[in-house]
Amino acid sequence: MEEELIDGKVDWRGRTAVRHKHGGMKVSLLVLGTFAFENMATLSLAVNLVSYFIGVMHFDLAGAANMVTNFAGVSYLLSIVVAVIADTWIGRYKSVIISGFFEFLGLVFLTIQAHYPNLKPAICNPNDKNAACEKVKGSQEAFLFIGLYLLAFGSAGLKASLPSHGADQFDERNPKEAKQMSSFFNCLLLAVCVGGSVSLTFNVWIQDSKGWDWGFGISTIAIVFATIIFAFGLPLYRIHVAQRSNCLIEIFQVYIAAIRNRNLPHPADSEELYEIQQDKEAAMEMEFLPHRDIFSFLDKAAIQRKSDDAQPEKQQNPSPWKLCRVTQVENAKIILSMIPIFCCTVIMTLCLAQLQTFSVQQGFTMDTRIGKHFHIPPASLPIIPVGFLIIIIPFYDRICVPLLCKFTGIPTGVTHLQRIGVGLVLSCISMAIAAIVEVKRKNVARDNNMLDAIPGEQPLPLSIFWLSFQYFVFGIADMFTYVGLLEFFYSQAPKGLKSTSTCFLWSSMAIGYFLSSIMVQIVNRATKNHTASGGWLAGNNINRNHLNLFYLLLSLLSLINFCGYLVVSKRYKYRPQAPAVKVVDSQ
Repeated sequence: MEEELIDGKVDWRGRTAVRHKHGGMKVSLLVLGTFAFENMATLSLAVNLVSYFIGVMHFDLAGAANMVTNFAGVSYLLSIVVAVIADTWIGRYKSVIISGFFEFLGLVFLTIQAHYPNLKPAICNPNDKNAACEKVKGSQEAFLFIGLYLLAFGSAGLKASLPSHGADQFDERNPKEAKQMSSFFNCLLLAVCVGGSVSLTFNVWIQDSKGWDWGFGISTIAIVFATIIFAFGLPLYRIHVAQRSNCLIEIFQVYIAAIRNRNLPHPADSEELYEIQQDKEAAMEMEFLPHRDIFSFLDKAAIQRKSDDAQPEKQQNPSPWKLCRVTQVENAKIILSMIPIFCCTVIMTLCLAQLQTFSVQQGFTMDTRIGKHFHIPPASLPIIPVGFLIIIIPFYDRICVPLLCKFTGIPTGVTHLQRIGVGLVLSCISMAIAAIVEVKRKNVARDNNMLDAIPGEQPLPLSIFWLSFQYFVFGIADMFTYVGLLEFFYSQAPKGLKSTSTCFLWSSMAIGYFLSSIMVQIVNRATKNHTASGGWLAGNNINRNHLNLFYLLLSLLSLINFCGYLVVSKRYKYRPQAPAVKVVDSQ
């Protein structure tokens, strides 16, 4: 029993993919497994690299935090480049394989540097004011940056291509598979959590106890497994055919054509706007969207000049920089509509960056004991929300979504934009909790005359689990906002920009990470004359800093950001849905 797909997806031999033979939820498990191993390789680095840069490479606290956020930001920005290449030229499958190789190569470089003493600065105690701790420089610094940014490029490619390749295994026009695709995006976060739970416990313990060479080595093995698991599914995948034309260029063409035609009058009937003849053959290869009365200034791009009517050659082969299809114009409208939503998610990543940097340093000053003998590494603290998400994601997907669906009539329970909004509110609450906890931590340090205590050697009489509250709330925010964004961007994007659209999330995160580095510097400069330490976040003594005020500032910014989001989300109009496909089995 087979039915051939007609949506431009093929098998590994280039033949039209078959519904019951290729793709589906079972095949997407290989993509989820790949994502789990990739996060097992990298999540521990995201939360613990700041310790590596301080303890091994001898950066100061602010410098180490900026190194991590810059690394993350570059990685997410590179995902856009890889996504465009995947959508336009090489396809998503090849993109994942090539990216896995580059990530493997970067981790090999970092493993070698962490193992050999002559490739890193001499060992010393950066907390000892009398010790001469030289920061990494010269060829050692070059080696570090090569490994770090090979890793960033590889990780960018996997993040760019894996989610969209996984979603390609489902047909949006088939109601059953459309629901499965929604579950896939929820399971994608579950895969991140499962791989992350191993990374935040086992990998972090290896890094802190056995050494960073062992830690990077474990990550290298994990990315090898990720690539092998993904490659194993080659005969089973529905593979998206890379578009011959560059959809991003088509979007630019709309703006250029609209500017050129700015003086032309709007036709009385939208049916007069330019569109190619929609025959059966074209419908199989091309996307057709109806005209919508939004951003009407872009409709100018689809207005035919009267001079062209008198010239049949120009009418048959119009310049795409002077005249665009209605569908092309509608795609440009969709991208323009998504930009305000995109902008409203940047602040949330700025908050996330602080949990991956400063909150880890808070943990080093606190009591990390569980019982009498076991100590939890500060970088492993996110295991609390991750563990909770492993439980709540299946509960949300299998119980909450069907329950909400009965009340709302929406297949996903709530709309994508409602889901994103819930996460933005929770991120605001998380930063407020972080500010309160930091006030308590500093009060304990002050009451016990430990403001100048060396982190890790003289822990405060305050359990590290106080930090779990902010991680817990932000973890739930992740489930709502980031998964909602992935699904929103994929479902709303033009046909030829699926990989690129999911990178809107990574781009938002990249800007958030870069903004974090800039904001730390701005805050320090703005407050340098008002604090003894030279700024709220200056120096290596976090007990003398004013991290609580910084967290409070982030909470207020998040609240303002959410208010702006309410305005833009209310005005957003979802793209027209393609007609449902009726499944007819042929024998």
